[in-house]
Amino acid sequence: MSFWVVTDACCDLPASFIQKTSDLLVVPMNYQIDGAEKELNPLRESVTQEMREFYQQLLDGAIATTFQISQQAWVDMLAPLCEKGHDLLVIAFSSALSGTCESAVSACQELGERFPDRKVMAVDSLCASMGEGLLVHYVLAEREKGRSIEECYLFAMETAPRVNHWVTVADLRYLRRGGRISASSAYLGSILKIKPVINVDPKGKLIPRDKVQGRKRSLRALYEKAEEFAAKPQAQTMFISHADSEEGASWLAARLKLELHVPEVIVSTIGPIIGSHSGPGTVALFFLDDHGEGRLTSPEA
Repeated sequence: MSFWVVTDACCDLPASFIQKTSDLLVVPMNYQIDGAEKELNPLRESVTQEMREFYQQLLDGAIATTFQISQQAWVDMLAPLCEKGHDLLVIAFSSALSGTCESAVSACQELGERFPDRKVMAVDSLCASMGEGLLVHYVLAEREKGRSIEECYLFAMETAPRVNHWVTVADLRYLRRGGRISASSAYLGSILKIKPVINVDPKGKLIPRDKVQGRKRSLRALYEKAEEFAAKPQAQTMFISHADSEEGASWLAARLKLELHVPEVIVSTIGPIIGSHSGPGTVALFFLDDHGEGRLTSPEA
C-alpha cells in the first residue's frame, strides 16, 4: 500500500511541484512581520505576491519573526489522513534550526497511539529551504519506484546528511540580527562588500565558511562548491532558492547546466521562514554529495 509524504512550508517547494505530486502534503507555517501574524501556505494563489511584498517590507526596515509548528497543529493536519487509512512519512525542518521537527516527532508518536494500525514516521531532514525540498523530491522518487514506507524512511535517514546547502546573502544585517555574525563583522563586511558563503553542517546548523568580495564572486563560489562536492552532477537534480533575486538564481542555474551538465535545476523563492533570517537577495544551492563530505565539520566540533 502506498503512503503520504508530509513536509512543512519551510521546504520552499514551488506550487507547481506540489500540485502535480499525488499524496504529498505541505503543512503551512506562520510568521510575523511588523506585528501582523501571517500564514505561509505555498498553495495559496496569492503566495507569490505575498512574498514579493514580504521582501519589500524587509527592505523598508520591517522586522520579521517566525514560529515553529506546534505538536497540536501537526496532529490537526495529519489525523484526517490517518482516519482515512493512510500511512504517513513526515520530513521536517532541521531540528538544529527549529522546534518544528521535535513537535512533528511528538505528533507522530501521539498519532501512532491513536491509530495503532497506521504507520506514522518522522524524519529529521537536517535541512532547510529547498534542501528540505530536495530531500522530499528524492524520497518521492523512491516511492514512485514502489519502495515501502520503511524503505523510504531508511532512504531519507541515509540521504539527509548528503544534502548540501551552499548559501550567500546580499546584506549582512539579517545574519547579524540572527546572531550568525557580530555587529562589527556586519559593519566591516558591508563597507568592504564582503559576502559570506554559508553551508549547513552535519548537525543541520548554518555555519559561515568563506568570505568573498562582491556579488558575482559569491555566486561563482556557490557554483564552485557544486563543482567540488556534487556527486555525478550530470545525473542528479539540483535545486536553487532565492529571496527576490531571480537574476542571480538564473545565472547560477544556467552555469550548472552548461558547465556541469546538470540535467534539471528547479528554482523557487525562499519563503519568509528562512527569508526572515537571511534577508532579500539571498541565493542558495542544493545538491547531493557522495558521503556527506560537502557538509564539512563545524569549527566547534
